[in-house]
Parts: sequence; structure tokens; C-alpha cells
Amino acid sequence: MSTVFKNLTNSDVAQTKTLLHEAIPLTGTIVSGTYSDLNIKNYAHGMFQSVYDYPYLSASSNHIFDITYGYNSSLGNIANVQNTKKLNIYNQMAQVLAGYDTNNVVRSFDTDGNYVTTTGSGEGPMNACVFINYSRLLTKDEIKKGSYTFEILSGSTAVTIGDYGAATNYRVNSPSGEFGLLYTASDAGGDAVGHIYYQAGIAVLTSSAVLFDSYLQFTGTLSISGTADNLRSKWRDNNLNNTTELNSTIYFCRLNPNEYNYSSNPTYLSESKVRVKNISSDQPISYITTIGLYSADNELLAVAKLSEPIKKTDSNSLTLRVRMDY
Repeated sequence: MSTVFKNLTNSDVAQTKTLLHEAIPLTGTIVSGTYSDLNIKNYAHGMFQSVYDYPYLSASSNHIFDITYGYNSSLGNIANVQNTKKLNIYNQMAQVLAGYDTNNVVRSFDTDGNYVTTTGSGEGPMNACVFINYSRLLTKDEIKKGSYTFEILSGSTAVTIGDYGAATNYRVNSPSGEFGLLYTASDAGGDAVGHIYYQAGIAVLTSSAVLFDSYLQFTGTLSISGTADNLRSKWRDNNLNNTTELNSTIYFCRLNPNEYNYSSNPTYLSESKVRVKNISSDQPISYITTIGLYSADNELLAVAKLSEPIKKTDSNSLTLRVRMDY
């Protein structure tokens, strides 16, 4: 326990933020094939399908994402399979991701993400959508902008979509945070085929896009789990980089030449004599091994250990950098 304290000034404390990224590959063999769908969980309510990285009954399995499907009231028909559930899913996702208009009406997803204009080239609502909700285990704090790609079979042709150019060109008018537009690789910057919501970790893919093939387009006879099964059967590859935001406080602990040259450790003295002195005229020496950060009332809050003791005398000064991550 320290008996000598030194106050830190504002210039001794700095705040930093570091973004850590991790590449996440989700291959088609995981999504559909390797485990003979034992890693696919359907529920009695039938409103979404969960995908795991291993058979879900195993204790070592991890939930990686959910797939669901819905449409807005323009496509609603009481004769459609799971009509109410599909309407509710679309409405729920739209409330969270698209928000409300000035009349307090839930917006439909807009192709180009611009809710001011809804007509013209590249404009218009996405009336029926497939939603891929990635788990926080994969996305962490958010998906890195410009890192998302999704490859799917259209017939026998593999088509890749991605948030091309989103690192510098993304939308901020969603209540859930920032989102980018998804394009096919052959039409990057053209008409969008979906959205990727970075902080929410949700991909919204319009089911009327050509790349999803006719049987993945709107149909009133297909269940939600059936749509999910069809999407997985066409799934080739999916890649994204997640982001972990690491906030840090850095403390610069400065030891002047005339400071901390003695130790409060009882073993520093022997018969009232300093052990590190050979003769009384020798200058005192100490070895710095630990730094303690204390509150204003001298309560110990954190301890930092040095990798090896550092010699401290009255002829040198030290600045020790302590970093606290959270």
C-alpha cells in the first residue's frame, strides 16, 4: 500500500479510441450442407429460422444468425400462407430500421434509402424483403463499412452483392444508426438490391431482385421457413468484418529525479539502515515494480505491473505510461 501519493493533472491523462476488426467468413457449406441441417433450428411459431455453426443440440454450438421474411400491406392477402406473421415481421423490422414518416406511419424500406423521394430511377419501396439478422457474437459493436459481400446462386450463376463504396458513402437516416446500400458487383452504384445496417447487424434483401431467382420472389404460398430454406440452398458465400470499439484512458505517471527514490516496503530497511546503501553517503536507490491508481480519497482502484523492475535514482526521471482499456 502506498504512503506517498502524486496527483495527476489534466495533461497527464489522455483518452483514445481504437477500432479492432475481425474477418468473418460464412460459407455455404456451413449454412446448408456440412451438418445436414442439424445446425438449423425451426420454431413452432414459424416466424424465423436460426442458423448455428454446429448442430444446435451440441453444447459447443454458437448461434450465428436468423433468417426471416416479410412484406408490407401492399402485398398482404388473407389467403397467403402466414399472411399476418409476414406483415408483422415486415412492420417490426421497418419500425426499428426505417422508422416513421411525418404522419407517424411506419415507412416501407426504400430502395435507395432516400425517403424524401420515392419515384424515379433506382427509387421505390422494397415491398417484400428477406432479413438476415446476424448475432452479436459475429458483428460485435458493428459491421465494418465496405466489408460486406454476399454470394448467391441465381439459376446456375453465382452473383455477388456487397456494400460497394459504403466506406465513404452511407446513409445516416435510420433510427438504428448507419446503413449502406447493397448492389450487385456488376451494377455497383446502380439500383440497390438491399440494405446493410451496420450497428444493428441486419441485412435487408429485396425478394423481388432478379438475383434471388423466381422462387425467392414474392409468393403467397411459401412459408417463412420455406423461404429461408430456399435462400440457404442458394447461399454460396458471405463475408464481413466486424468492429470492436476499444476505449482507453492513458495515464502518464511522471517520476521526477527527487521523487520515489525510497521504498515504503518494510524490507527496504534493515536495522534502520537502507539495504541498497553500502555506505551512508551513497545515494538512495529504488526499483519501480508497480503503479497504483487511486481515487481522490486514496482508495486503490487499479494496479499496473511492470514487466521488470526499473531502477530509479535521484539522477534520472521516468515517465511510465499506463493504459486502461474498457
